[in-house]
Amino acid sequence: MLKRLTDRIWYYPMEEERDRPNLGYIRGDNWSIAIDAGHSEAHTKEFYRALEENGLPLPKLTVITHWHWDHTFGMHAVNGLCIANERTNQYLIDFKRRLSQEGPEFFLNMHESIRKEYSGNKPVIVTTADMIFHDSMTLDAGNCIIKIFQADAPHTNDSTFIEVPAEGVLFVGDATCGTFPEWEKDPELSKRLAETIRSSEATTCLEGHWVPVPKEDTIKDLLEDVKE
Repeated sequence: MLKRLTDRIWYYPMEEERDRPNLGYIRGDNWSIAIDAGHSEAHTKEFYRALEENGLPLPKLTVITHWHWDHTFGMHAVNGLCIANERTNQYLIDFKRRLSQEGPEFFLNMHESIRKEYSGNKPVIVTTADMIFHDSMTLDAGNCIIKIFQADAPHTNDSTFIEVPAEGVLFVGDATCGTFPEWEKDPELSKRLAETIRSSEATTCLEGHWVPVPKEDTIKDLLEDVKE
């Protein structure tokens, strides 16, 4: 079920069993933006059905928070265009090449949640972004300013953040997590990320696999195991 966060922001909630992340949605007066493309075509289509049931137009642009499969392997099924930073796009290029060379078994064997998402011999399809950005950019979807920017984070080195200042919301993807699969957090990167979040205009953070929380809670959890 689609959930409304603010006047202009909704999200399609995460699911732990198939490791599906929250998919965000920002409604401008002129056009709409999605945050992340989903784990597979099935995930993306479920998200779109929820939008249509709520009378919301499909997104014309999907912004990718980082390259991991649960956020990107639905890119081939999105409406409109996808945008990612250059590092994210390179990771997708590399993974697509590996799938072509080795087949999907290595991917399916990475985790049980992946096998559940792709049960029934669903095809694993990886595509790259339609647009690539470096550092930062600002969009106006119609009386709705959206800031897109890269930042250092402990989860991956290709994190993209999406901030909607007027709505007080910051989408951080999985940036606050440790690295897969050990989930260890680099203390220095955690501190840098905490400062990035702290300096934003947002009051609420939406992570990839958690409910929306005040940004102070996100910072606290991020720094919990970091010794000053």
